[in-house]
Amino acid sequence: MRVVLAEDLFLLRDGLVRLLEAYGFEIAAAVESGPELTRALAESEPDVAVVDVRLPPTHTDEGLQCALRARQERPGLPVLVLSQHVEQLYARELLADGSGGVGYLLKDRVFDADQFVDAVRRVAAGGTAMDPQVIQQLLSRRAADDRPLGNLTPREREVLELMAQGRSNAAIAAQLVVTERAIAKHTSNIFGKLGLEVSDDDNRRVLAVLAHLDRDR
Repeated sequence: MRVVLAEDLFLLRDGLVRLLEAYGFEIAAAVESGPELTRALAESEPDVAVVDVRLPPTHTDEGLQCALRARQERPGLPVLVLSQHVEQLYARELLADGSGGVGYLLKDRVFDADQFVDAVRRVAAGGTAMDPQVIQQLLSRRAADDRPLGNLTPREREVLELMAQGRSNAAIAAQLVVTERAIAKHTSNIFGKLGLEVSDDDNRRVLAVLAHLDRDR
């Protein structure tokens, strides 16, 4: 699996290259600026891009904007964005086209190699990988005056958080140490209470849940 990596801090970039190579990824390009990222995405045709939000020359959201432009030119290009802090606007921009192959992780997750690599693979496969803190903020923002969310049981809310992160029923069942059948029942109840269409497509249901959590009040 070919990866284009964009990170301006040398030590972190070098560490990510070594980590991804150790897990069998091929690094097509490892760059440190927005212009370099744009060229690498156009020339390397990677299977997935792992991109720091803030890159030179602007050090604002250069990396994110380069990745979004590349997705316009190559629809469905898988992009996993790394950020130092939770910025809901970044997550919203990533999800705006309503398609999969996107992820948003805090850089702290990089230090959990298995979690990070799982996110890269999930995004590369067309799935969605959202940082738990992003989901927590979206839930907290809506919880106060969103009656459907208030109707969820504690277990359903726990399942919702994991679902919104991009977890499949099997992965949620394994984490909560219950059967897949139990999780399927919970997810059905969640979709019913939130007024969403039930779907067996993992990515479609993630996008539906995120759209519900992120909609305007």
